[in-house]
Amino acid sequence: MVGAVTRREDPDSLLTARDAIDRVDAALAVLLERRAELAGTIQRLKPVGGFAGRDMDRERRLVADMARRAPTLGEERLALIMNAVIEAGLHLAEERMTTHRG
Repeated sequence: MVGAVTRREDPDSLLTARDAIDRVDAALAVLLERRAELAGTIQRLKPVGGFAGRDMDRERRLVADMARRAPTLGEERLALIMNAVIEAGLHLAEERMTTHRG
């Protein structure tokens, strides 16, 4: 799935451009779901989980690594994106912990 969306395309119409975005969005949704699952595992393994257990140095390194792969987006934009992804994962982990306790 990822290979199909990472190959370069040159859409020549609005419809084909939107179709290409839809393929990327579908793959992105699967990847974000998997990332959230893994982040939930990490939250259970950390001595201090949740928002208090965030490792900002690791997050900065993650964004820097991503920026090397996606230089057009750059660190500033990727930091915004990854902050939203990380926070969504933390909220999900907290919801699941509350559900399992209650």
